[in-house]
Amino acid sequence: MAAIFMLFLKFFAGVALLALVVVLALLFDGADRVAHARMQRRVGPPVFQPVYDILKLAGKENIVPRRAARFFFMLAPWLALVSTLMVFLYIPVGSFPAVLGTEGDMILIVYLLALSGVAMAVGGFASGNPIASIGAGREITLMMSYEFPLAIVITTMAWVAHKCGMEGSPFSLETFAASSVWDAVGKAGDFGLLCLFLSLVFVVPGEIGKGPMDIPEAKTEILDGFIIEYSGVNLALFKITFALRSFAMAAFVTSLFVPASFAGLLGGWGFAAAVLDFLLYWVKVFVVQMVFVTLMRTAFGRLKIWQASRFYVMRVAGLSIAGMLLLSIDVLTR
Repeated sequence: MAAIFMLFLKFFAGVALLALVVVLALLFDGADRVAHARMQRRVGPPVFQPVYDILKLAGKENIVPRRAARFFFMLAPWLALVSTLMVFLYIPVGSFPAVLGTEGDMILIVYLLALSGVAMAVGGFASGNPIASIGAGREITLMMSYEFPLAIVITTMAWVAHKCGMEGSPFSLETFAASSVWDAVGKAGDFGLLCLFLSLVFVVPGEIGKGPMDIPEAKTEILDGFIIEYSGVNLALFKITFALRSFAMAAFVTSLFVPASFAGLLGGWGFAAAVLDFLLYWVKVFVVQMVFVTLMRTAFGRLKIWQASRFYVMRVAGLSIAGMLLLSIDVLTR
């Protein structure tokens, strides 16, 4: 009975969390549009515009191109959405543990985000449209470019958690949410963590396809890229997925590098401290998204695909390797 109750509790918590995440992702996407417009001295759309767009698209007809591979064309938006939503089941929210927390959360998160990107690319290829195929090819190229520095960041952080004796599994986000990794290293390690933090921040635009990395869906070049043939509910699913990917990366960065909470300061408050941590967590995610997504996509123009690939393979990978070396020196010489 206890096992069945815990299973039911996890199911209820998961459904409630995913519903909250979808709503917050759309609202944060609306705030992103407003902030982007104000930075360019425009009025911009209302904050609820993404919600209006989704509701309008939900009432439209799904059109499947004559030359499309129907099964994969229809499956792609659902697979992209579900895999992105599952990311949030492995991210701890404030003092509350992840709904499906395991010992390899960070690895699962990376693979789920990669699966989401591959699903979107498959949808573009399956549409039979040459313009969509160009966008899908760009998506795959971008993924192959930023996965290497992303892997360096994750493995290095796990190695530091293991060597510094941080309580918990090295690859679990709950380990980094419970205690700050910044307190576990010395001065050289702080510089190393800063390099890894910047590397992960630079990966964010590539992962979500915004700002200088708005290449697969470049509207002025390839007419919306791999989603050009999508309409109706399928297009609405892709729009939700785009908002969720931005939200997921901001949440991932927050859990890994910005673990500040009220739990230590208000240890005697119990549930009240946990609720404050819950609210604080979403505030931190919002700030991270505004600073590292909205500001970056406003301040920088779009790169060409070869420029973006070289940027990740050469510069971001080099920065992440420098962070790895600094942390190795710091940890092994203490």
